[in-house]
Amino acid sequence: MQKLKSAVLALFLLLGFILPSLAEVTFATGKLTLLTATGEKREFDVEWAISMEQRARGLMQREQLADDAGMLFDFGESRMVTMWMANTPLSLDMVFINETGRIVRVAERTTPFSEAIVGSGEAVRYVLEIRGGRAGELGITAGGRLSLPLAVPNEPQP
Repeated sequence: MQKLKSAVLALFLLLGFILPSLAEVTFATGKLTLLTATGEKREFDVEWAISMEQRARGLMQREQLADDAGMLFDFGESRMVTMWMANTPLSLDMVFINETGRIVRVAERTTPFSEAIVGSGEAVRYVLEIRGGRAGELGITAGGRLSLPLAVPNEPQP
């Protein structure tokens, strides 16, 4: 009987730790504008990944992403950033942006489900993920700019 009580208690404790981590992560939304190296404006509706939980979830398990949609990862400070595509079925373009808003690197058409590391190459504050191939279609390259200051995002969507 004691073993059964201990097993039940262990199960409840385990569920107490697992269930919150499985809860749906929500994201604030907003708009942002990129300026290509040739000065053309490109606007996106983005979800903001600001917290560690949001950045860890990212676009994992998303099967669709609209042409004008994306996710903006804000690391709150400039640093070397590494990303990966684990649990992500979409090919994405990763646009690495420094704290002044300058695009320093674009990793195009990343491989779905890959655990290969995609690095920023230099210190950045932001990473914009958009549909794979979209950066090339829109002329988004290193030397372009993120229009700063960024608007405060809307409240997270459930």
